[in-house]
Amino acid sequence: MSRAVTIGNGNILVGLDHRGQVRDFYYPSVGLSNHVSGASGNFVHRIGVFVDDRISWLDDPAWEVTLANNEETSVGSFFAVNHSIGVSLSSTDAVHNEENVFLRRFTLTNELNDTREIKVFFSQQFRIRESRRGDTALYDPRVGAVIHYKEKNCFLVNAFSNGKQFTEYNIGLFGIEGKQGTYFDAEDGILEKNPVEHGSVDSVIGVTCKIPSKSSQVIHYWITCGSSIPEIHTLDEYVIKETPERLIASTEAYWQAWVDKEGTDISELSKPLQKLYKRSLIIMRVHSDNNGGIIASSDTDMLHHGRDTYSYVWPRDAAIIAYALDKAGYTDMTQRFFQFMTKCLEPGGYLMHKYSTDGTLGSSWHPWMHNGEAKLPIQEDETASMIFFLWKHYEINKDLEFIESLYNPFIEPAAKFLCDYIEPTTGLPQDSYDLWEEKYGSSTYTASSVYGGLTAAAHFAALLGKDQDSRTYQAIAQRMQKSIRDYLYDEGLGMFVKHIEHTADGELVYDNTLDSSSFYGPILYEVFDLDDEMITSSLATIEKKLQVTGGSEGFIRYEGDGYYRMQNADSPNPWVVTTMWVAQYLIKKAESLEDLKRPYELMEWTCSHATQAGVLSEQMHPHTREHLSTSPLVWSHAEYVLTVQAYIEKIKSLKSNK
Repeated sequence: MSRAVTIGNGNILVGLDHRGQVRDFYYPSVGLSNHVSGASGNFVHRIGVFVDDRISWLDDPAWEVTLANNEETSVGSFFAVNHSIGVSLSSTDAVHNEENVFLRRFTLTNELNDTREIKVFFSQQFRIRESRRGDTALYDPRVGAVIHYKEKNCFLVNAFSNGKQFTEYNIGLFGIEGKQGTYFDAEDGILEKNPVEHGSVDSVIGVTCKIPSKSSQVIHYWITCGSSIPEIHTLDEYVIKETPERLIASTEAYWQAWVDKEGTDISELSKPLQKLYKRSLIIMRVHSDNNGGIIASSDTDMLHHGRDTYSYVWPRDAAIIAYALDKAGYTDMTQRFFQFMTKCLEPGGYLMHKYSTDGTLGSSWHPWMHNGEAKLPIQEDETASMIFFLWKHYEINKDLEFIESLYNPFIEPAAKFLCDYIEPTTGLPQDSYDLWEEKYGSSTYTASSVYGGLTAAAHFAALLGKDQDSRTYQAIAQRMQKSIRDYLYDEGLGMFVKHIEHTADGELVYDNTLDSSSFYGPILYEVFDLDDEMITSSLATIEKKLQVTGGSEGFIRYEGDGYYRMQNADSPNPWVVTTMWVAQYLIKKAESLEDLKRPYELMEWTCSHATQAGVLSEQMHPHTREHLSTSPLVWSHAEYVLTVQAYIEKIKSLKSNK
């Protein structure tokens, strides 16, 4: 189940499912430890309504649930109605922009004509640090709240209604010793008030409301997060003093100011496209850790169908996201990102597959041996793209002192690695894994990124007076450009090949699979002119071979792509990323306002596949529009933002030339 709403502040990231329940709770680093739905299981913070001697949890199909986000804030909301019990429940959800507090404002409505007593139960299933060992949950009478803690991860749960604090609670075991969960204790409407438990523990609290006919009552619920119990006590006191209402309101005001602070004029777009643009900016921010790392996605649901999640920093994905943030004017975030990646650089001058947001090495399936020989388990484009997008950052910001601070620890060693990691016979990069993490060889996309990275390194070296290094980087980049033309373009295909693998005996093994990245890599990294016949013929080829026919206009990754392909589909799945690549090229090529019609339609296609809360997935079913794989995918949102930026710039350019 994809995440319908993601909210956060750079320390906390909370993911809500399509029933308004908490599925992800990251703290104190975005993407690192998910204390709800991490490696140890698919858990959930449930919400239940008890009325007329029966309970109904929000995951019951009888509840009709609608979720949304205000496109200008990192504040979520839902509305749920259960006609069979005559109750509706709405919520406004926020993570405070300054303090580490998750806040929920519930409005409980009695839809019937009689005064009724209605109880709302909130269940908390924490697996702190993604392990069931050593957790403790307790009722703390000093503050009248429930606390979950382990080591330096502490969470306080509290709730008030009509000025009165909750008094019903229970704490117990779940997922161990045959225990399914303490929330079952709410089935009879009365909680047993067990005050403490340790091990694999969960908790449930209850709030009682007596509501007249057709009337409502507000319940405020919050979780404070800290590294010690005194710290979460202090935060709890802060919430009570300031009031949840004021904290939610101030959070909304902050995000409205944040999303509009750069004042990008997007009035040329339709209202839905404008909303998705603003929502995309916020999703990128929410997935950016305050220490610099930018994760690919917070959705951990796919963990329970596979071996891991997308909650890591892929250097390439994150660099593209940082570029989108730079283009939108959020340069303070991108500086933190480049500083973070500088600390991750290996002594040999390369970046590894992926990282956690604390800078440690992420999980990987890339081996250090290939055909019996020791090989670096890298995607070389991740190192090269970092230098390329750092140059794009400088072109936008002209922050010379910042660049100078990164030259010795990052730019120079990374550039020298790119110079050395080259096949002497072809002049192409040595074999590594492609950007899709599947094929081993020298791909068109990777070779293009190395060209772009070395060209950027030459610019940096010249800027800082390192003329000899600049000439070296430029000379090797020019040879790379020639090698891409000589070895990777196939006139018969009318397209750049996917990749070449260099065998031990010097043979070149070609993979001629048509791949969208082979089209866009040379464009993105500025290897050839946009009017070059190789580029224009490649576009014609992918339009004919890689665009979904029928009910979708999106573009697939490559021929025969089987990743998350559904049995009932006659085509691989279209991706937002690849579709936006085509739109960006068409925008770059546009010579008239009429030429912008088709890329605008591709933006509309993308927007039509977003959820009501403005979430884009990695890929979609080619006919049903179902979100597949992870959702949200932050890279998808970044490519949409880059497409919007390119469109706005081209509109201005064309109008000014009239």
